[in-house]
Amino acid sequence: MQAYGAAYTLQELLTIKSDDVVGRVKVYEAIVKGENIPEPGIPESFKVLLKELQSLCLNVEVLSSDGAAIAMADGDDEDLERAAANLGINLSRNESATVDDLAN
Repeated sequence: MQAYGAAYTLQELLTIKSDDVVGRVKVYEAIVKGENIPEPGIPESFKVLLKELQSLCLNVEVLSSDGAAIAMADGDDEDLERAAANLGINLSRNESATVDDLAN
């Protein structure tokens, strides 16, 4: 792919996306702990694409490189909550800061 000028496409395919919420938390956790950055997860936009295709009554399966089906479970939320709790981040509370508070 790179020979055809698709370097940026390759980078997009191989990096952690901004909408990969669990991936972002795991990267932050790895940086704080001084560990290696983990492999990228599945971005939310890909999950949305799968759901949109399924809503069109298309049977969509995600396959690994060897052809085995990959389960797209929603267990990522538990990983996110666990990782955030380990870092002392409370994801369930609303932020009370206003724009004026942040500007000062």
